[in-house]
Amino acid sequence: MRLFPYPGMMFGCIFGVAAFLCSAAVQAEVLFNKQAIFPLQEMHVHSSSIVELPNGDLLTVWFHGSGERTADDVVLLGSRMKAGSDTWSPVFPMAETPNTPDCNPVLFLDNNERLWLFWIAVNANRWEQSILKYRYTDNWGGDGAPEWEWQDVLLLKPGEEFAEALSDGLDALDYYEPLWAEYAWPYTRLLKQAAQDQVKRDIGWMTRTALVTLDSGRILLPLYSDGFNVSLIAYSDDEGATWQTSDPIVGLGNIQPSLAVRKNGQIVAYMRDNGPLPKRIQVATSEDDGETWSTAEAMDLPNPGASVAVDMLQDGRWVLVYNDAERGRHNMTISLSDDEGATWSMSRILEADDEAMRYGYPFVIQDEDGILHVTYSSSGPDGATIIHLALHPDWIAGNS
Repeated sequence: MRLFPYPGMMFGCIFGVAAFLCSAAVQAEVLFNKQAIFPLQEMHVHSSSIVELPNGDLLTVWFHGSGERTADDVVLLGSRMKAGSDTWSPVFPMAETPNTPDCNPVLFLDNNERLWLFWIAVNANRWEQSILKYRYTDNWGGDGAPEWEWQDVLLLKPGEEFAEALSDGLDALDYYEPLWAEYAWPYTRLLKQAAQDQVKRDIGWMTRTALVTLDSGRILLPLYSDGFNVSLIAYSDDEGATWQTSDPIVGLGNIQPSLAVRKNGQIVAYMRDNGPLPKRIQVATSEDDGETWSTAEAMDLPNPGASVAVDMLQDGRWVLVYNDAERGRHNMTISLSDDEGATWSMSRILEADDEAMRYGYPFVIQDEDGILHVTYSSSGPDGATIIHLALHPDWIAGNS
């Protein structure tokens, strides 16, 4: 068990290397700890991921640089919290593609306790030209970065069926596009045309959210494209040796899918809304282990064009972390569902609305002890960092 306050134990604000922060709104009766993984600094830090390793360590990763896709100094950095500790290690390198931005890293531990790191190298400084990369290792122990044993580029080949499914999905949306001209075709017509280009289909698929392993052993890697403004799932039935692609998850700007699996096997994807107003979290479902998908529909929860994160808890409840607003990433909320996502009736504020601050790209896991770990970006006038929260699910339900 990690050295966090026990339920019912009060805790104070601790500042320094661990950079613990406290909120007056937090109730201390149920576990809730908040800390910055590293001190506030001037560089852009974003898109974190976290994993619990078999030895109980927590490992995080994020991208760091002077910008995003247009900044060639962007690299992946990480930190480790050793089992039994409550502080994060000094920051260490996790991956770097020379003279190319490295972004959107995702950590994943497979059923064989092999640690994977997926991310994108932003070729030509354009999201839609991004190259999907990965590395893995069985040697994830130690005090710093894992000793990576293999690295490669993950090449995907969505075929002509991708173009057909995209066209059918866009037609099913029946999106009204009032203006067009021969020099300015409608949005959906341009997407259909782009899908006929094999090069455009094959590249630009980007990581952001957690992988999921099905009971069958199939691994699902959620992906999205800023070129097509839709999502897609890569899946492997041979422990990551080879990968196939699903049909696209079609919607109006539905990207960065975060996955959960219902007891009946149905897979649910919760997605960011990059489409027109009203902006809401987008949702789609798959009945065949992620190979085909319903068209994306809006749910009740707002979304300002920002990534969301879902996870399935040991007791059957689901947890969702998101920006609870239609405009701006100035807050962060966490919600619980006890009916597999049909409703989200229990919510608590992680970051209250503050126009001077920006919070984004949450990632959430539950450790072996049942504690939730949430990481997300935080930036404001004094600098930027990655926040780590450790909390008990009952805190969200208000049992405090």
